[in-house]
Amino acid sequence: MGQIHLKQVTKRFGEVEVISPLDLEIEDGEFVVFVGPSGCGKSTLLRLIAGLEDVSGGHIMIDGQDATEVPPAKRGLAMVFQSYALYPHMSVRKNIAFPLRMAGLDQAEQNRRVEDAAKVLNLTDYLDRRPGQLSGGQRQRVAIGRAIVREPAAFLFDEPLSNLDAALRVGMRLEISELHKRLSTTMIYVTHDQVEAMTMADKIVVLQAGVIEQVGSPLELYRKPRNTFVAGFIGSPTMNLLEGAEAAKHGAATIGIRPEHITISTEVGDWEGTVGVSEHLGSDTFFHINCPAFEKPLTVRASGELSLKYGAKVMLTPDLQHLHRFDAQGLRIE
Repeated sequence: MGQIHLKQVTKRFGEVEVISPLDLEIEDGEFVVFVGPSGCGKSTLLRLIAGLEDVSGGHIMIDGQDATEVPPAKRGLAMVFQSYALYPHMSVRKNIAFPLRMAGLDQAEQNRRVEDAAKVLNLTDYLDRRPGQLSGGQRQRVAIGRAIVREPAAFLFDEPLSNLDAALRVGMRLEISELHKRLSTTMIYVTHDQVEAMTMADKIVVLQAGVIEQVGSPLELYRKPRNTFVAGFIGSPTMNLLEGAEAAKHGAATIGIRPEHITISTEVGDWEGTVGVSEHLGSDTFFHINCPAFEKPLTVRASGELSLKYGAKVMLTPDLQHLHRFDAQGLRIE
């Protein structure tokens, strides 16, 4: 079991409220990602669940039991930190077994759990090495192995990939997703990288300034953002958000259109503009188009085969079926 429910959970540091009263339901076996800009409260919320920070108000329920005052070691949760937190003088085997030794498990049970975790994480050949002899990705797998052997009700990941280079991040992202499928254990994962959120999560929790802006599946948030904050945060590149006369035409204060929902042409279209910077990514090219009708450049996604020179005159046509409308408060208009 790994069901975690937050009921009106609040956190204050002195007079500053960093987590406003919030409710959240995380069901058994879900992969939930907390995402948002730096300082939005996502790591603080994870630490409240882990018991590493005391709540200022509200209740944390784990598998139906009130765990608000339960110490971290007795919550049945395992946390994986950004910094790995491995003991450099210990072998991989001893690092993974450390929480089991602290819990007083007999040696045979320790060996069984370590061997099982090592097999799942492809660490069997590295058990007698020390952390300094491993790559960053391997060290992160050791940290995850140390969590797995505890057989927790849920895993808590605090930006575990931020110390890795781009290629390793992609590889570890896939490994953690695969691990979730194999273990079917609840995982709560904190990141500021919305690409990680979109590719890994069953459910995304978008936070801003200690407030939950929206909760939903990656596609729900992508297709129906509740407000302009979520619209501008989820998606890579982000949604084009446009104000002024064009938005008013559609009965909105702001309209949104994603880069892939704008057609670019050198002949006909609704908005005229000039090509600014182009980003060539192989299969796709992202053109940044300066349009006199809008204050900001528009990002347009096109085939990687399309080549347009800087300063070229172009015409853009939005797909109105995929137009998003928002009111003066930034809330979605259905």
